[in-house]
Amino acid sequence: MKSRRLSLFLTFLKIGAFTFGGGYAMIALLEHELIEKKGWIGHDEFLDMAAIAESTPGPVAVNAATYVGFHVAGVSGAALATLAVCLPSFLIIFAISQFFDRFLALTTVGYAFRGIQVCVVYLIASAGWKMVRKLPHRPLDNVILAIVLLAMLACSMLAVSFSSIYFILLSGAAGLCVYGVRQLRRGGGKP
Repeated sequence: MKSRRLSLFLTFLKIGAFTFGGGYAMIALLEHELIEKKGWIGHDEFLDMAAIAESTPGPVAVNAATYVGFHVAGVSGAALATLAVCLPSFLIIFAISQFFDRFLALTTVGYAFRGIQVCVVYLIASAGWKMVRKLPHRPLDNVILAIVLLAMLACSMLAVSFSSIYFILLSGAAGLCVYGVRQLRRGGGKP
């Protein structure tokens, strides 16, 4: 069990150290490490974990680490994975805070952050694309996905201030409607 906890700690330490852009940018690395390399969870459980991590309070990366840590090694695994994913960011921010003003004045730092932003967009897009490909492709689900994507793009392009929480709530409400319609069609009665 010690080797499993150590492996869990080192895996999430690596994820925390080499991912910029927050939880969504970590999704691709999480998928690679947790499913393909370690085999700790399956694809369906990964999608569930991503949904739970997004819908619970707190950063996605921390919630995902806690979920997987608990799944792999119980409460101590959850604590270790959470500590490991937070530790690199804490140490980097602490080091930067010691000479923050001089750090921001460097032009190379500004260029580096612009480059990192491009990479983060790619990581988020590729993780989203992988997750969408693994979902069941039913016509109504595809229509709902397209409507949500178009609404997000329209709000972004028109600079409408609309919280992502509303997108989540609207998507959930649409999902409940779809579920209710399917249940009615199947049984002809109550959902």
